Amino acid sequence: MALGEFDLIAKYFSRPAQQAVLGIGDDCALLQPRAGMLWAVSSDMLVEGRHFLSTVRPERLGHKALAVNLSDLAACGAQPVAFTLALALPKVDEVFLAGLAQGLFDLAQQHGIELVGGDTTAGPLNICITVFGEVPPGQALRRDGARPGDQLWVSHALGGGIGDARLALEVFRGHAALPGDQFEQLRAAMEQPQPRVALGLALRGVASAAIDLSDGLVGDLGHVLQRSGVGAVVHSAALPMSAVLAAQPLARQLECSLAGGDDYELLFTAPAGHADAVRAAAAQAGVGVCCIGQIDATPGLRLLDAQGAALPWTPRGFDHFAA
Repeated sequence: MALGEFDLIAKYFSRPAQQAVLGIGDDCALLQPRAGMLWAVSSDMLVEGRHFLSTVRPERLGHKALAVNLSDLAACGAQPVAFTLALALPKVDEVFLAGLAQGLFDLAQQHGIELVGGDTTAGPLNICITVFGEVPPGQALRRDGARPGDQLWVSHALGGGIGDARLALEVFRGHAALPGDQFEQLRAAMEQPQPRVALGLALRGVASAAIDLSDGLVGDLGHVLQRSGVGAVVHSAALPMSAVLAAQPLARQLECSLAGGDDYELLFTAPAGHADAVRAAAAQAGVGVCCIGQIDATPGLRLLDAQGAALPWTPRGFDHFAA
């Protein structure tokens, strides 16, 4: 007999409450923020065919569903606390559910975060998570804090870079070809991103503005520039890239790293005098950082090549309704 909705929740998603006053099993969860803290709240939805392919392993899908939300908390400099899950399933597949729950809870355990509620229904495969985090007043990283003279930084995995997830997608689409081991490396970047929560916490009081890279560097940087009322210069030769992406033609390197999306790294600004503190924060978090440009007062984004000349084209960030 197929599992019903409430049996499904009980079997795969119920856990005893650890930090919540009241968790799964009631009409609402009850959360108690620590004294003097603000809540940081964010929601992200993953839709099959739009945000992930049907070939993704359920463990990786569970991981990514939570990771992309934790990435938003990282960009705010918030400490994760709890999350809710809304899940639509075309049918009850217990092998899929077991893998999804494993990936979800494995990452949740790494960050000390617990599932406190949500909803399930029948429908096209859709995963929507809302995360709750804490941040002290006045310490949240925001998009509107960039100032002329700030340096522009991006995080990356040690030995890696940005743009790998987009290159993996190009392989899936048949637009690029790679040896199997290289493709698996890129596929892991696309399907199992690592949220930079530790870096976000370490950048409190150091960074002046931040955003996570979900829709491509150009598009996401544009949000910071608009909210902060500033412009920026980006040196394309300074972009961190993996050896696999760096071996691709230049046009593909730039398309993947500037407009690729799905990186879930932190793009942030900091006063030039904070460069040592930025590097120390990255070392503390165990990630790499690269200074890729600077903020100025002239509106707009200027992309420069290795010779300092303007790139002849400007890639676009991802838009869910234009793609």
